[in-house]
Amino acid sequence: MNERSYWLALHRAPGIGSAIFCQLLEQYGSPAEVFAASARITHLSDETQRYLRQPDWKGIEQDLAWLKQPNCHLLTLADKCYPVLLKEIPDPPPVLFIHGDLSLLSSPQLAIVGSRNPSPAGSEMAAQFAHYLGGAGLVIDSGLALGIDAAAHQGALAAKTPTIAVVGTGLDRVYPARHRALAYAISEGGALVSEFPIGTPPLPQNFPRRNRIISGLSLGVLVIEAALQSGSLITARLGADQGREIFAIPGSIHNPLARGCHRLIREGAKLVESAQDILEELGSLINVVARPQPREVFKETSSLSQDPEYQLLLDNLGYDPVSVDVLVERCGLTAERLSSMLLILELQGLITTLPGGRYFRCSKEGQL
Repeated sequence: MNERSYWLALHRAPGIGSAIFCQLLEQYGSPAEVFAASARITHLSDETQRYLRQPDWKGIEQDLAWLKQPNCHLLTLADKCYPVLLKEIPDPPPVLFIHGDLSLLSSPQLAIVGSRNPSPAGSEMAAQFAHYLGGAGLVIDSGLALGIDAAAHQGALAAKTPTIAVVGTGLDRVYPARHRALAYAISEGGALVSEFPIGTPPLPQNFPRRNRIISGLSLGVLVIEAALQSGSLITARLGADQGREIFAIPGSIHNPLARGCHRLIREGAKLVESAQDILEELGSLINVVARPQPREVFKETSSLSQDPEYQLLLDNLGYDPVSVDVLVERCGLTAERLSSMLLILELQGLITTLPGGRYFRCSKEGQL
């Protein structure tokens, strides 16, 4: 058996999580030496000791067969290209399975997470932020879940920038199943990542463990719409414990999906009103220009000044807050079209939103 096989074997051992795995490595030097010394290791459970005497070589062959497929990789803590940020967290995964571009794991990343049942505006916001920030040089990572996760991945893909999905299953399956096409698209230009062996089903206990990797790979975590009891808050708090920057987008005080973000802000998360807020905060940590060139969906200011619809909107949007319904009457545009335009103007710093969905122009940038 080669060294890789022993890493996989110890990784599959029952009762050996990341912390015990690392302790054994520190004591014995390598997984192969752990198995060689198994008869002398008495502080582990009877089940674990039996496994060390007779590992699951059939399961390990399953892992190795998957790794023979194109663009499939294995990273261990001993590899030089193991992501530095992830290696620094208290319980780094000893083994990572990757399908896609291995080098992306060491790129500057921002995690975008949030509700699995977001509002339409929340989904659009996640996609727009991912689109803009991906174009600015950040790799967007998330968890491939329904809702905000999926919107963030889709926004990055729409900008033709890579995105990373950290999942809670083995990489031979996709969960949720409806995201099969999305997972394929991510693997083509980005990467799918998991610490779980091939064949691992979507067990509930896997997802909190998955969350520490999402935050651990990233420079910061952006939360968009999260209830008080939310996995997104777990990711954010794990990120805070790991020393990551935490960002949250506020919302209406009447919106239950805003309460998790408001709690994070009270606990010290940075309130985000525009994508530029994030870039300014992370600017000292990553090599991005101070004012990135937006992709097509984020039309540049000079282009907006020549767009009659945007000019019409701003002409009818004064410095007193107004609702979308009022703007529909004033501009003659649909609510859907106005919502998209307003989000773009907001992310460009030209307008500000208030709780209750009211908008007004910013005094500093009153002209296009």
